[in-house]
Amino acid sequence: MFKLVTLEDTIRIPPKTFGNPLKAVGHQQVKAKYEGMVNEELGHIIAVIDVKVSLVGKIIPGDGATYHKVNFSLLTYYPKIQEVVEGEVAEIADFGAFVRIGPVDALLHVSQLMDDFISYDEKQGVLIGKETKRRLTSGDQVRARVTAVSLGRAGSSRKIGITARQPFLGKLEWIEYKVQKIREAAEEKPSRQKTQKKGVPNE
Repeated sequence: MFKLVTLEDTIRIPPKTFGNPLKAVGHQQVKAKYEGMVNEELGHIIAVIDVKVSLVGKIIPGDGATYHKVNFSLLTYYPKIQEVVEGEVAEIADFGAFVRIGPVDALLHVSQLMDDFISYDEKQGVLIGKETKRRLTSGDQVRARVTAVSLGRAGSSRKIGITARQPFLGKLEWIEYKVQKIREAAEEKPSRQKTQKKGVPNE
């Protein structure tokens, strides 16, 4: 889930930047501190926007820099449990596929891909269903549901798990095919009912 979060902080304006536009310098300082960071509460911080720097700063004895309060917004991404997401398959492995959702890769394990026995063709980089013959490879678009999120602390492993073994989830082409079949069945049903009514004698 993408969010805009508003925060307040204090930044250091180095002496070498004195004379440059304060807003531009402030934006660079906030960007250097926050962008690309992963926070347990905020999630993945993608971008810093709308930075407002206080014109009044403070000086700390022994430090030639000035310190200014800033208000700014962060564009963040934090996947939520049960959230339905769409992304592109970035990599295929024998144990599953890594799907790029937002700025991160989520693991779609083979056990969560489809109701079928799945084999891995290493040469082609493809996961193939034995009975359905469905194929999943890099570049395919997938719709899935988030089942596990562990961003962890800085330096620790971060994991996101997803599943496609629920109705209307999986490779988008598979979903479109299923929807088309449902539409065709719905269109045939009224036609059969009309035929049956015509064949019933009047009481």
